[in-house]
Amino acid sequence: MTGSPLRPEDALAELASQLREEGPVVSSHVSESDATPAIGLLVAAGPRCVADPGAYATVVELVREGYLCHYREPRLLGRLDADLRLLVGDHLYARGIERLARLGDLLAVGELSDLISIAAQLDAGSGSDSDAGEIAWLAAAVAIAAGPGAGHEAAKAVLRESGDAEPLWMAARERAERTGLSEHLSRASEAVGFAAPNRG
Repeated sequence: MTGSPLRPEDALAELASQLREEGPVVSSHVSESDATPAIGLLVAAGPRCVADPGAYATVVELVREGYLCHYREPRLLGRLDADLRLLVGDHLYARGIERLARLGDLLAVGELSDLISIAAQLDAGSGSDSDAGEIAWLAAAVAIAAGPGAGHEAAKAVLRESGDAEPLWMAARERAERTGLSEHLSRASEAVGFAAPNRG
């Protein structure tokens, strides 16, 4: 990197560059991606992240890549075999949480720690909404970007207890509306494949 501030839209390119420095186990499997770092862009647009939006976008996308290694298809590390994906995914989780702690953002550390736990619980269980994992991601991103709304913690508890993600989605959408992030939330929803219900 140069001395220029990192742009949030370059988060995946920056992340790929960082992963190539991880050592041969990871670096030889890194590929470029033309995907949009939509979750990172949502976080970076929020008032809580204005001091260093590029750093926030990159660290959130680092944790996102760890999640994708576990449960979906990673964008930068798709050439890893299945067993190695799980190990690298855990490593990326830890790296992301560590970097957020270095930023001094305990709220973001808590949100992403909760998100990692919720994702594992959803994967192990049954009966949850098919979109629950992505809704949990979008809600965590809004909370990191703008602070959690009044119903955020209660809605996370509902998701944990029943698998019902709708209250969490509604709380995230309301918070995004109140903080000027609705358009960013809509774009992130589309990017992760969640067809947000259109309630007037």
